[in-house]
Amino acid sequence: MNHETRSLREAPALAESRTLTGYAAVFNSEADIGGYFREVIAPGAFADTLKDSDVRALVDHDSGRLIGRKSNGTLRLSEDKRGLKVEIDLPDTSDGRDVAALVERGDMDGMSFGFMVTHDEWDETSDPPTRTIHAVNLREVSAVTFPAYDDTSLALRTLEGAKEEARKLRDEAEKKADNYFKRKAETEQKFRRL
Repeated sequence: MNHETRSLREAPALAESRTLTGYAAVFNSEADIGGYFREVIAPGAFADTLKDSDVRALVDHDSGRLIGRKSNGTLRLSEDKRGLKVEIDLPDTSDGRDVAALVERGDMDGMSFGFMVTHDEWDETSDPPTRTIHAVNLREVSAVTFPAYDDTSLALRTLEGAKEEARKLRDEAEKKADNYFKRKAETEQKFRRL
């Protein structure tokens, strides 16, 4: 198996933080791979590898520029409906500070991922052919300058902003639960009147 890398780009939000957030891969987003073929990442492509791979976060795919690691919790990865979501707690190192400054200024706004394909399908009827990746062995995610996929994103997030986001999600869930129980009680009262 060959080690491959892919990158994505999306404008970051400006914030004061030491945590990078973004998407290293976006599902069903087509990328031109050097004019040789088009590539699409299928939903679920990272599901198995996220269970047991100790993925690293790097700068520009350079293993000498480590900025996070899954096994110690400084890199958090998850799949959602959009793609491979990434959170990196930046270290207080020259690379960590440099990446934070570059992302904050908007100079660096893309992400990439290094992987080995474990299951793919090719559609040779299109020109160029299209490769759909269904499963990978994820090795690393990177903050990059030149992403291959334009739909990736990278932004700085404030700790207070993350707490506020969590509060909003919790409040929304509580409101939905309250509405559910309120409707249930109203329905039971209607049935009792019959």
